[in-house]
Amino acid sequence: MITSPPNPRRRISIFGATGSIGRNTLDIMNHLGGREAFEVPAITGMGNIELLAAQARQTGAGFAVTADPDRYDDLKSALAGSGVEAGAGPSALIEAGARDTDLLIAGIVGIAGLAPTLAAAANGADIALANKECLVSAGDLFTAAIARGGGKLLPVDSEHNAIFQVLEEHQRHAVERIILTASGGPFRDFTREQMAAVTPEIAAAHPNWSMGIKISIDSASMFNKALEMIEARHLFGMRPEQIEVIVHPQSIIHSMVGYSDGSVLAQLGAPDMRHAIGYAIAHPRRASLPVERLDFAKLARLDFIAPDEVRFPALALARTAMQRGGLQGAVLNGAKEAALEAFIAGRTGFLDIAEIVASVMDRLDDGRHALSIDDVYAADQDARRAATELMRKSA
Repeated sequence: MITSPPNPRRRISIFGATGSIGRNTLDIMNHLGGREAFEVPAITGMGNIELLAAQARQTGAGFAVTADPDRYDDLKSALAGSGVEAGAGPSALIEAGARDTDLLIAGIVGIAGLAPTLAAAANGADIALANKECLVSAGDLFTAAIARGGGKLLPVDSEHNAIFQVLEEHQRHAVERIILTASGGPFRDFTREQMAAVTPEIAAAHPNWSMGIKISIDSASMFNKALEMIEARHLFGMRPEQIEVIVHPQSIIHSMVGYSDGSVLAQLGAPDMRHAIGYAIAHPRRASLPVERLDFAKLARLDFIAPDEVRFPALALARTAMQRGGLQGAVLNGAKEAALEAFIAGRTGFLDIAEIVASVMDRLDDGRHALSIDDVYAADQDARRAATELMRKSA
């Protein structure tokens, strides 16, 4: 076991530092030595300027960026006298991504994380990926950028990180299937009638994980798992039919890999995102992490339930997107984001989200492929507009 990273003063940039991924990353870095062990070339956040500035000061970051272009003066003032350079807006995020770093923690939520993470990949950084849109919306472009830059792609989602840990590189030819586990969210036992009446507040109350409102609602609808299916295809080179989902309410087995000899290898741990973050930071070694150790006698049982795709149609939509290929992943995500925002604002119902996404995917199924990042942005915007139009007509 090690108690510090293998390379002294390893350079780690943190995107989305004020969110749950970023805060847990800093917790792990502090545990593994803090400023004595790590440099932070760049750190980014959104609207919580006070926290972002405090994190930049704590880590001695070289460059701190708020994604909000209107908050530059606030951030600069909060950093006065610290020696930390301030930046704001999309161009500053890309500049942060281009700063020399050994590892980027890519925790910006949404399509806004794509360009700066691509900049880091092009610069040869290893990418600890917690942003789903990089692979869901631009999988082929993103994996090609990683290959050209020469860095490694280390998944930070607990499910993909679990697969990464138990997928034997020299046995890829023997992989039959990968099995993503899902908690089932707060509505795994609800009828469709009950689900039709849920509010954003109820949908945001995840039973096992502490996450932001959008990610929690995505989990409740299983769109989070749908996006993870598409990510898994790009991360591990699987065919759509090789990717399975099983509901596992305890969230102890994070995912599994099934091999041609009938063996199934699983990664287990308490539901704590610091497992995956710590694994990515210390990779290829393992660090001693401040996380709960499993007591199997107390666990007593682990349950598995087949997902109901009538109540949770997002999973079928993911398979459709993978089978169609092209920009359907970007379309699915863009339409989902528009519908999700409308649900949070009370303008549409919980079950309407999947129906809107399905309609938009059919409407924009034109065989287009992404030749550049601009194609991805165009598909995302087309999907958002089409979803908004559908909701306006049905209002």
